[in-house]
Amino acid sequence: MNQENINGMNCKFTERQVKLNNLMRLLWTEHVVWTRFFLISTAFELDDLDDVTNKLMENPTDFAYALSLFYCNQEAMRFEELLTEHIAIAGKLVNLLKRGDTKAADIQRERWYENADEIAVFLGEINPYWDSKVWQSMLYDHLELTEKEAILILTGQYKEGIEQFDAVQDEALKMGDEMAYGIIKQFGV
Repeated sequence: MNQENINGMNCKFTERQVKLNNLMRLLWTEHVVWTRFFLISTAFELDDLDDVTNKLMENPTDFAYALSLFYCNQEAMRFEELLTEHIAIAGKLVNLLKRGDTKAADIQRERWYENADEIAVFLGEINPYWDSKVWQSMLYDHLELTEKEAILILTGQYKEGIEQFDAVQDEALKMGDEMAYGIIKQFGV
C-alpha cells in the first residue's frame, strides 16, 4: 500500500482497512444512486417507482448490518431507524416539491434537517472519532445537494441535474471515508 495523508494522518492502510473503507463508500454511494433513481422515477411517474423505493429502503438495513460488525445490535438498529426516517422524509419532500406545495415542503425540509441533527449526534455518541459537528456539516451538505438535484430533475434541467449528481456523489464518498476512518481509529481495524 502507498503512503497516504488522510485527515492529517500519515499512514499505510491494511487490506482490511481498505475493504472497510470500500464498503462504507459503497453503502453511501448506493444511498445516493438509489435516491437519484427515486427522484427520476417520481418526476416521470415511472412504473418502477415501487421497486426503486423498495431498493432504496434496503440501504438502511445494509448499513445496519455493516455497523453491527462493530457496534451492538441496538446501535446498528438505531442508525437503521434514523436513516430510514431520512429517506422517508426525503420522499415526502420530493413529492411536495413536485406538487408545488411550498408551505408543506418547508415543514418537511425542517424535519429533514432535524433528522440530520439526530443522525450527527447519534454518530458522535457511538464513536469518539466521529465529531457530531463534522457529521452535521456533511449531512447538511448532503441534504442541500440532494434537494438541488431533485429540483433540477423536477424542473427539466437534466444536464444540470447530472452535474449536480457529481457533487452529491463526491459528498457521499466523503461520508463513507469519514465513517470508515472513525471505525478504524475506534476499533484498531
